[in-house]
Amino acid sequence: MKKQIESGMLREYDFSGGVRGKYVSRLAKGSNIAVLDKDVQKIFPNSVAVNTALRAFGKVVEAVQESNGLTGRTTPTRTKAARAG
Repeated sequence: MKKQIESGMLREYDFSGGVRGKYVSRLAKGSNIAVLDKDVQKIFPNSVAVNTALRAFGKVVEAVQESNGLTGRTTPTRTKAARAG
């Protein structure tokens, strides 16, 4: 086994021709990253758990909106009779 240099990098690692941030724009387009607080991480340890919980929560929100007659707006729409009044 070859001896490592002081920085911890092996001699055959050569990043002198590398381009910093080469794929950052592609990453920004294709991902949606949310950082969870430590207490939330204990409850939802991975993305599958987070997505499952958010889908369930989304169904609850939709059900409440439907039962209240809301269509997804933050405030209910007024009827013609209410506007005329």
